Amino acid sequence: MNRSKQARTVVLKSASVVAVVFGLLSIMSGGNVLFGDDAARRAAGAYIGFVVWFNFLGGFAYAAAGAGLWMRQRWAALMAFLIAGTTLLVFLAFGLHVAGGAAYELRTVAAMSFRLMVWLIIAWIAYRRIWRSS
Repeated sequence: MNRSKQARTVVLKSASVVAVVFGLLSIMSGGNVLFGDDAARRAAGAYIGFVVWFNFLGGFAYAAAGAGLWMRQRWAALMAFLIAGTTLLVFLAFGLHVAGGAAYELRTVAAMSFRLMVWLIIAWIAYRRIWRSS
């Protein structure tokens, strides 16, 4: 394998590992708020229920997409775009919810911004390494 192809493989494999780890962390953190005790919910502060559910359920999709990216599956590239798109939609819904006067945590804004950025990058990598090269 030449260096260029090796580098492309490392980038894709790294993105897949990030997706799986991100997914597992999302399942863990969202599950802690949704199914944990009152102390866990209090520690989360003014969380928005639909955002927490999206992040929790999305964690399973993140892990699946990451596994598919590792195996260079076209469906995983499409899934990465769908995850980025739905993350944007949930972020917009969150913004509308907050604009309507709902209490929220600033860390939710930071987390959703980070989540969107990560999935836009993973989707771009998936497009370049899988979709376009097929």
